[in-house]
Amino acid sequence: MHTVREKQKLLARVRRMKGQVEAIERALDSEAGCGQVLHLIAGVRGAMAGLMAEVVEDHVRSHLVDAAAHPDALQQDAVEQLLDVVRSYLK
Repeated sequence: MHTVREKQKLLARVRRMKGQVEAIERALDSEAGCGQVLHLIAGVRGAMAGLMAEVVEDHVRSHLVDAAAHPDALQQDAVEQLLDVVRSYLK
């Protein structure tokens, strides 16, 4: 499982995002300009999207299309699993 194999790398990304969110909080608290706050928000959004993309990609590669490791990987259930993840991401 990717999230276990890459645990430290993923946690480091999450911790960087936490720092970015804290920067937004500090900017708001200090009444920074809208442009600066929007820039900080965009950075967090990009970081979150990158994390999501990495985990989704590995999930698909490891669990949905690796027929050798998972003989039923290409079944309808796997397709629905992928679609559920994509739908939740797009909300």
